[in-house]
Amino acid sequence: MAAEPQNDAEIGPGTLLIASTALTGPTFARTVIYLIEHDHNGTLGVVLNRMSEAAVFNVLPQWAELAASPRAVFIGGPVQTESAVCLGVTRSGIDPQTQPQLRPVLGPVVMVDLDADPEELAPVLTGVRIFAGYAGWDAGQLDDEIAEDSWLVAPGLPTDLLAPADVDIWDTVLRRQPWPLPLLATYPVDPLTN
Repeated sequence: MAAEPQNDAEIGPGTLLIASTALTGPTFARTVIYLIEHDHNGTLGVVLNRMSEAAVFNVLPQWAELAASPRAVFIGGPVQTESAVCLGVTRSGIDPQTQPQLRPVLGPVVMVDLDADPEELAPVLTGVRIFAGYAGWDAGQLDDEIAEDSWLVAPGLPTDLLAPADVDIWDTVLRRQPWPLPLLATYPVDPLTN
C-alpha cells in the first residue's frame, strides 16, 4: 500500500519524514525523522525514535536535568555520529529570536547551543533531546527518495520531539494522518510472521 508522496513545497523545517513499510534497512526502518533544514543545498534532520544506551548524564552531564525523559542520547542518524545535535522546545510565550543560544527551527522547536549554560536556559525550555549524529541528503536526493515511496511526509508537532519512551512515534504519527495512512501503523515488523 503506497501512499502518494507530497510535493517538495510542503517539505521544510519541522516536517516529519515517516519511513514507509518498503524501507527495511536497519538504519531507517520504521523511523521518524524531524527535519531541521531543507533548502537548495540539501536536507538535514534527526531520527526521533532511535534511543541509544548512553545516558545524557554520562555524555553531557550538565544537560541531564533539562533532557526530556528518557534521559538518553538518541541516534540522530548515520552522519557524523561523533557530533551532537540538540533540539529543544521553548516554553509558551518565549520568543526564541531573543535567545542567542537558540536557533529557531519552527514554532517553539529550536536548535540549542550545547556550549550554553543549561541553568540559564532552564526557564526558557520545556526540555531538550540530544542526538548523536544526524541524517542528511544532498540537493535533490530526498526528493528522489520520496518519489520512490521511501518516505511519507507529514507536519511535525513539538510533542513528537520530546515523546516519552513508551510512545511508538512511528505508529503515533501514522495514526494521526489522513485515511488510509493510519492503516500502515498496523503493518507487521516482519510480514512473513503475519
